Amino acid sequence: MNEVFDEFRSAIHSIWHRRWLALAVAWAVAVLGWLAVAMIPNAYESKARIFVQLDDVLAEQIGIANSGQKEIERVRQTLVSAVNLEKVIRGTKLGESVETQRDMEKAIAGLTEKVSVKSEEGSLFELSATIGRGDLSEAENAKLSQEVVQKLIDIFREENIAGNRGEVAETVVFLDQQLEERKKELEEAEQRRLAFEAEHPDLIGGSAALTGRLTNLRTEMRGVEADLAAAQSALAAINGQLAGTPRTIAGGAGGGGASGALAQARSELAGLQARGLTDSHPDVVAMKKRISLLEPQAAREGGGGGSPNPAYTSLVSIRAEREANVQALTARKAALQSELTGMMASQADEPAVAAEASRISRDYEVLKDKYDEILKNREEMRLRGQVETERSSFRFEVIDPPTVPSVPSAPNRPLLLVGVLLAGLAAGAGVAFAMGQLRSTFATTAKLERAMDLPVLGAISQVVNEAGRELRRKRQRQFYGASAALGGVCFLLLVVEFVQRGTVA
Repeated sequence: MNEVFDEFRSAIHSIWHRRWLALAVAWAVAVLGWLAVAMIPNAYESKARIFVQLDDVLAEQIGIANSGQKEIERVRQTLVSAVNLEKVIRGTKLGESVETQRDMEKAIAGLTEKVSVKSEEGSLFELSATIGRGDLSEAENAKLSQEVVQKLIDIFREENIAGNRGEVAETVVFLDQQLEERKKELEEAEQRRLAFEAEHPDLIGGSAALTGRLTNLRTEMRGVEADLAAAQSALAAINGQLAGTPRTIAGGAGGGGASGALAQARSELAGLQARGLTDSHPDVVAMKKRISLLEPQAAREGGGGGSPNPAYTSLVSIRAEREANVQALTARKAALQSELTGMMASQADEPAVAAEASRISRDYEVLKDKYDEILKNREEMRLRGQVETERSSFRFEVIDPPTVPSVPSAPNRPLLLVGVLLAGLAAGAGVAFAMGQLRSTFATTAKLERAMDLPVLGAISQVVNEAGRELRRKRQRQFYGASAALGGVCFLLLVVEFVQRGTVA
């Protein structure tokens, strides 16, 4: 710790021993720095806030409520474009020195960095411009910043009130032209499709439609086959019932005679067959022999032996109906099979024609969809133009108008002036300390003892007579006066800066 303290004392002694050099360097750095600060022109920033509202009940009902807001956002983003900034330059003093296109490009590039448009809470916009030109006075720079912001406000209002309606009208005209072109193309495509369909009726709709029809035919064929199988099964069942039902019913109160016995035998035979017994089964063979014996006896009894069986008549009617159903389903199946075969043959024999059908149908659908889309957009745009013309609720209000700034926004000259003074003092102390390090002298005995590694017994102080002390006091007063003058110059510059700020309009 003592070594650090000794080093600090040594540095202070070295700087103080060369204080005139340090003061001279401080003066030189401060004067040069103050001149550089004085060369920086003051920049004045003017701000304004505007409010934009686009609320309309009718626009919300027809579904274009956000269209105006989108336009406002678009204009906000393009407000600082090169075209609009060129309008600002030509409408203010910034355009007085612009003679060539190159000068205009430089002016636009410089103004782009000095102008900003910020959105606050959606409907609030802040416009700001910072102007600081060395060829203009303080008052002119402040006034010019206010004019730039005002010009931006004028452009904002013009783009959103007058420009938007003109754009809507131009868009409607453009959409009308597009509709006419699409209409002609659609009519030509429709004529090609009709001519192709007249020549190839089986390929209407192209390969996709043909594939769909084939799928539908196969599905319908499977349904008809299932219905036909069910109808044939029902017909077989009614035939079995009809075989076991007698045609007549025997009359009289007796046992019924041979006819009754024959009917009973036939009924039993039908029951055996219904159980699944074959013709070679003993019971079936015996029953058939019995029937063959009873049939001649029933024939000898004659027709007066019984009356027609109503159950048999009913079964005959049912069998006729089911036979007609089977025949209809069989005919439907044959027709579907023929159509399916013909369609598959057409698809296989004429692949190029099927591809052409697909292309014609696809082109027609694409043109029709595009035509419908443009027609819808045209109607929406036309309705939007009527709403904006007759019921426009555009509200534009300047909340904070641009004012002429009285205080420069940049640079912070008072801080720079004080910073230059401190930098000069630091530079002077640094140069004096560096010069002390270059000289082979020792400021303290402890430093000498460490450097020589020998004990120092004592030190002899400088002996100054009365004349020398008077000269030293005189030089100290001169040094203090020069140092105070340096601080006084800095204070005077600060006063001048604040006085100049007060004189800005």
